[in-house]
Amino acid sequence: MNIGVLGAGAWGTALAIHFSLHAHKVWLWTHNIRHVQQLQQERVNKRYLPDFVLPENLSAVDAFAPADLIIIATPVSALRESARKLVEAGMGKVPVIAACKGFEQQTGLLPQQVLAEVMPENNNCIGVLSGPSFAQELAQQLPCAVTLASENFAWIQSLAATLNNTVLRLYANADVIGAAVGGAVKNVMAIATGIADGLHYGINARVALMTRGMAEISRLNHALGGQVTTLMGLSGMGDLILTCTGSLSRNRRVGLLLAEGKSLPEALTELGHVAEGVYTVEEVCRQADSLGVDMPIANILKQLFHGRTEVQAMAEILMERAPKAE
Repeated sequence: MNIGVLGAGAWGTALAIHFSLHAHKVWLWTHNIRHVQQLQQERVNKRYLPDFVLPENLSAVDAFAPADLIIIATPVSALRESARKLVEAGMGKVPVIAACKGFEQQTGLLPQQVLAEVMPENNNCIGVLSGPSFAQELAQQLPCAVTLASENFAWIQSLAATLNNTVLRLYANADVIGAAVGGAVKNVMAIATGIADGLHYGINARVALMTRGMAEISRLNHALGGQVTTLMGLSGMGDLILTCTGSLSRNRRVGLLLAEGKSLPEALTELGHVAEGVYTVEEVCRQADSLGVDMPIANILKQLFHGRTEVQAMAEILMERAPKAE
């Protein structure tokens, strides 16, 4: 299969490396010409994934090439523009997978909804890739299992079978809303968990935040039309566990840096990568407010980001909430 990957960050590069190592011809696109030239000349993504050489059948490009499948691995903020570029290049009908997690700011749309809006001529071959997956481990070819979800279940089931291999196991799912919501909101909960870990609140607190975080994700998912069973799988519970506990988690790292007393801009600068949870907090809270969904962990992070509370006060505020039934 000819696969085009848009976005040469860590995750896009890891996906491109992986599929090129498993008999697919892959091109990797980025809008930054200098980055393309560096990838072409040195065959290593020095900034985002420096320890892995690009395979011979992986091409770094600055112009789209023919493809049987497009995977967009840009941040959510660049998803709409990336899809527009595909349409302008006459590739609006090519099957497409969003490998980014979050809500689009201002519109509140999930990735597959953005793609459907920008690519109306696509023959319902739009999906999302979600689940517990760190770029470095996939590039290293360590075993990984994720979800491919689309409303077009026959297509996504066929695609999962085509792309499945001994390193990356793909599970097909028709609940694209549940897969996308789980992938988006777990990043928010990972920031909160990172703060608790950074303040040395202990494992009890970490597990409490993860569990109550899943309750918040479930409530929002239900309100948006997703299925609860999806959140019990890879794109829900699996991704939440990984992102809240894994040392490679960017969002957890943001929380750790905030617990050290760094400001949010300082934390993001030190991170050097996009942490989608930071940009998802605002939209999650807006969605929750409009739908009447109670999300106290997300809301306390919003207060923190707006300077209305301090890191050290977050636990007390959450713990002093009125008692409720579980």
